[in-house]
Amino acid sequence: MIALLRRDLAIAFRAGGGFGLSIAFFLIVTVLVPFGVGADVTLLSKIAPGILWVGALLACLLSLDRLFALDWEDGSLDLLATAPLPLEMVVSVKALAHWLTTGLPLVLVAPALGVLLNLPPSGYLWVLVSLGLGTPALSVIGAFGAALTVGLKRGGLLLSLLVLPLYVPTLIFGAEVARRGTAGQSVDTPLYLLAGVTLAVIALLPFASAAVLRVNLR
Repeated sequence: MIALLRRDLAIAFRAGGGFGLSIAFFLIVTVLVPFGVGADVTLLSKIAPGILWVGALLACLLSLDRLFALDWEDGSLDLLATAPLPLEMVVSVKALAHWLTTGLPLVLVAPALGVLLNLPPSGYLWVLVSLGLGTPALSVIGAFGAALTVGLKRGGLLLSLLVLPLYVPTLIFGAEVARRGTAGQSVDTPLYLLAGVTLAVIALLPFASAAVLRVNLR
């Protein structure tokens, strides 16, 4: 399992799908928003938590199509399916590798990019907490979408269309945690709901992804 994780991390960086591309996209989104909505400092402060969440969500989509595609192309996926390691664990390891190379860097850089959106000081911690709790769900849901579209030519657009609706609950609760924390309100309800969504996704979707991969490999 550790060897598979190391292999996926090495492939992610070697294939150019590591944190650099995601952070660059995240930065572009954050820089463009003030040009679109204007230089109203009060407005930027209000929408900053939601913009950071939307930017992180879209940045996570960039490398999802390569999650299983490279293994499909070189035949490694067939070997992984017949290996002693359960296919559900293979999916979990690949989702973890995606989070380490995409989700985690976005979590760490989000507070710094919040400066560009005039994020209030009280919001930095909650943006960090909400993204740290929600981005693992984005990677696991993305792995499910990648399993559905593996082997399809130009399946990137279809993958985005399939995954984005599944991202909505995580986006709603994650952005609400950041918004309430920034405003000094209670974050208990959205925080528990966000944690519940993440735990449910991690517990259930690897099995669904493995089942889909088995169908596609037949």
